[in-house]
Amino acid sequence: MEIAEDTYQTISSKAEGLYKEKGSKFIALAFPVSSEGDVKEILATLRKEYHDARHHCYSYIIGFKGEHWRANDDGEPSGTAGRPIYGQIQSFNLTNTLIVVIRYFGGTKLGVSGLINAYRAAATDALQQSKIVVKTVNDIYRISFGYLAMNDIMKLIKDENLNIIEQDFNTSCFVTIGIRQSKTGIVLAKIEKIDSAIANYIETL
Repeated sequence: MEIAEDTYQTISSKAEGLYKEKGSKFIALAFPVSSEGDVKEILATLRKEYHDARHHCYSYIIGFKGEHWRANDDGEPSGTAGRPIYGQIQSFNLTNTLIVVIRYFGGTKLGVSGLINAYRAAATDALQQSKIVVKTVNDIYRISFGYLAMNDIMKLIKDENLNIIEQDFNTSCFVTIGIRQSKTGIVLAKIEKIDSAIANYIETL
């Protein structure tokens, strides 16, 4: 599926996959994540929940351009766990996705090729159980304006179908909005035409 430049694919919610080989069990858990902080929290929780497992191998890709990623073998031979998991996230064209594969050792060594296949298969199963969704890349702006401009601002937000993240019309009027990246220039041009309205860029999500 071809997606627009200002969109990305991720998974909508947690999903689980499973692969068994020669007594070893590989439980794959896929999660939507938006930061490395999310990853650390999930890993800490899983290490407590599956404290008796031999390995907690994982990979993640974060950022709408896939700019942040990591692959971790957690004690398995180098390149046999984290990389195959990472490869599956890539092959499904996903970002903001974490997969943790928890291994319970069955007593028989699988060898390098066996391990690569097992971690890849477990990760694939988890992603096949996932619901993949397309999300837009949004530029977040805080719009400050005078009270008399409120109707113009609210009309613009409605007309352009913008997402309101935060608003305050008490002491000072401002609204924090998300603008789909491909529409940012058009929306900012319209805001400039509204008296007293000032747009300040915050971040891109």
